[in-house]
Amino acid sequence: MKKPILLFIGLCLAATITAQEKPAGNGWWNNNPSLVMPIREVGVTGIRPMKEIGVQKTQLDTLVLHENIALSMADVLTFNTAIFIKQYGRATLSTVAFRGTAASHTQVMWNGMRINSPMLGMTDFSMIPSYFVDDATLLHGTSSLNVVGGGLGGAITLATKPADTHGFKMQYTQGIGSFWTTDEFLRLTYGDDHWQTSTRVVYSSSPNEFKYRNRDKNENVYDDDKNIIDTYHPIETHRDGDFHDFHALQEVYYNTGKGDRFGLNAWFLTSKRGLSQTTVDYGDPKDILHQQRERTLRSVLSWDHLRPTYKVGAKAGYIHTWLGYDYARDKGNGEWAYMITSRSKVNTLFASGNSEFYVGKKWLFSADIALHQHFAKNQDRNIITQQGDKAVVGYDKARTELSAYMTAKWTPTERLGLSLALREDMYGKDWTPLIPAFYADYMLSKAGNVRAKASISRNYRFPTLNDLYFQPGGNPDLQPEHGFTYDGGVSFAFAKEGRYAVHGEATWFDSYIDDWILWLPTAKGFFSPVNIKKVHAYGVEIRADLAASLTRELKINLNGTFSWAPSINEGEPMSPADRSVGKQLPYEPEYSATATGRLSWRSWGLLYQFCYYSERYTMSSNDITLTGRLTPYVMNNLSLEKGFAFRRADLSLKATINNLFNEEYLSVLSRPMPRMNCEFFINVRPKWGKKNRTAFGIVQPYLF
Repeated sequence: MKKPILLFIGLCLAATITAQEKPAGNGWWNNNPSLVMPIREVGVTGIRPMKEIGVQKTQLDTLVLHENIALSMADVLTFNTAIFIKQYGRATLSTVAFRGTAASHTQVMWNGMRINSPMLGMTDFSMIPSYFVDDATLLHGTSSLNVVGGGLGGAITLATKPADTHGFKMQYTQGIGSFWTTDEFLRLTYGDDHWQTSTRVVYSSSPNEFKYRNRDKNENVYDDDKNIIDTYHPIETHRDGDFHDFHALQEVYYNTGKGDRFGLNAWFLTSKRGLSQTTVDYGDPKDILHQQRERTLRSVLSWDHLRPTYKVGAKAGYIHTWLGYDYARDKGNGEWAYMITSRSKVNTLFASGNSEFYVGKKWLFSADIALHQHFAKNQDRNIITQQGDKAVVGYDKARTELSAYMTAKWTPTERLGLSLALREDMYGKDWTPLIPAFYADYMLSKAGNVRAKASISRNYRFPTLNDLYFQPGGNPDLQPEHGFTYDGGVSFAFAKEGRYAVHGEATWFDSYIDDWILWLPTAKGFFSPVNIKKVHAYGVEIRADLAASLTRELKINLNGTFSWAPSINEGEPMSPADRSVGKQLPYEPEYSATATGRLSWRSWGLLYQFCYYSERYTMSSNDITLTGRLTPYVMNNLSLEKGFAFRRADLSLKATINNLFNEEYLSVLSRPMPRMNCEFFINVRPKWGKKNRTAFGIVQPYLF
């Protein structure tokens, strides 16, 4: 059981001994502005580095992340990936699920630190501004084991990068949109050959009141004799869904110029959000208090020591999260009856160490160890007992999570790459079995860089703290979920310098998850989790990208994704009336697709976004009833941008129409979504110094 950890220690010692070699000479700041590891990347070809052997991933660059900074990461992933984004409404909980799995089966990393809630097991992507992310990578299926355990569906890594500036720079953006929404963005940067600092601030607020057609209600039309002659679905107003979100991100990087880099990332957010009534609620919203508040601090200290043939590094981090949830009703006399007053607090300490080193030109070894120490406290102060009294219930628990990982990558021939990874995780006092993963790729043709990829692995996910200890209902006897996944795919890439570049990839996957955790009602009147399901998820993922210069000034970018992902319950029936076996899991679309087109000409830019989700069932029986099925929907967004260059500043204006064709849709049952709405942005970048007073030709790529 301890062999992986012992082997990791041995690899770290080997890397430390190797670290006594002569420094590589000049620093690597200017040559590597993104601060991607400048270690020699020996690949099967010049396109794929060794560390990506057999990896199935989707990379989102800075252009995609920043082309509309008012978007959250939930919106960015919706229009640029084939995974399903489940949204409970505008500016409310948004979760991500790979390949028909649950949101808790997606692990999320921020600058190397896992940020999934240890209580809920998921991450709210509506609370991650895309403006705070410079690099986002989706690791599908088995590929997630290269960075973290527990990603039965996959993993998402989010990272910030130094601005790579010289001198002082500023960017300010003011946005205003429908429903009296305002967005403000400010970034201040300073840099030289050794230091890079950045301060980013985002503030968004809105009453969030919009009209929608409530198809869950019927209004009667009467004649003069009070006879019903017709019915219709009323137009209602989405109320009490106001939000106020403030984010601040401070980054400091120091490059010694001798192969060492130090970094500090600190991200603070505070949020107050109203949770509006659903489409099936009645009564006056003014008589209801329903809101959620959050304060979170995430911080990471990092050190990287780089040489041409090896890298060693260490990180330390801290997360503090306070969540408050209140639900109350007006008694009618000015007094509020609080039915739910939930408070939770989580403190997490994080530490990790990693090493990578090459042996000759054909071997790459790497190892990583990570520790997360959680201290979680949850309380609900207004639980009504069977005697009619109020009681305070909850839990106060600590849990240690330790993960050790090592891999060996080998390129025996120019065309063939092989990789073997081993991982072992500990949650509390329980260890997973040794988890192996095998990856391979082979170049079928150098013409077009046609490459075949394959991988196979097991994976485990332990129950969350709420699964185990939530009161009432937690089940301390739960077993960890475990799965078996294998992927196979083909990719190609070819280009003509200065004219075009094309990349495409198709992947087939097959995954089995046993002991799926599901919360079910009990005879005592509350829900409790149990291990019941066996889930079989399989399908195809396709992605294609095209970048071309049609003329000297006219450029086009096209991106598209498609996913076919059946996710079938193959467990045993829970009762004679259980009709869920053999059916698609609730809220998992079988088909999804996205398309994005970007056109730039001189100082103009045009952006079109499209996404499609097939029908989703709300019940495990897949019954097609008024509430058992959510219809398919299509979303279309359109943006137009114009840039201006002045002596003292660059200016750009951008207008966006969301839901261009006024689609009526629901992502979650009874949670209304806005119809067509607009946004307008003005972006200002002052210029200081002669170096920054450059001409403004083609639309600059990262204005928004």
